[in-house]
Amino acid sequence: MSIVLIVVIVVAVILVGALLLAFTRGRRVAAERRRERELGRRREQAVTEHREAAEVRTGRAEEAEHRARLAGAVAERERAEARVHEERARAHEEGLNDDELIATQSTSREGTEDR
Repeated sequence: MSIVLIVVIVVAVILVGALLLAFTRGRRVAAERRRERELGRRREQAVTEHREAAEVRTGRAEEAEHRARLAGAVAERERAEARVHEERARAHEEGLNDDELIATQSTSREGTEDR
């Protein structure tokens, strides 16, 4: 009877040890899965934050490009007006616009005579 009892005790100890190992391994696997889920959630959050920041910066860049194009157009217009004035100055230097000056002078005399 004592040999049977020893065999039963040994088998019971082996079964309890196997159950403990299985239970410990299962908890380890469950903990690993929890860490992976948490990492995946944090990864998605980081992706979302970076994409939102990229959209905001893209919008700012487009606004800045629009303002730059507008400023370029204004500068171009100012240069064109400066060229017109420069050409008028050259025409006056060369005496090509004397008729304009004479017409302006005669209309200003007429305007003062009416008063």
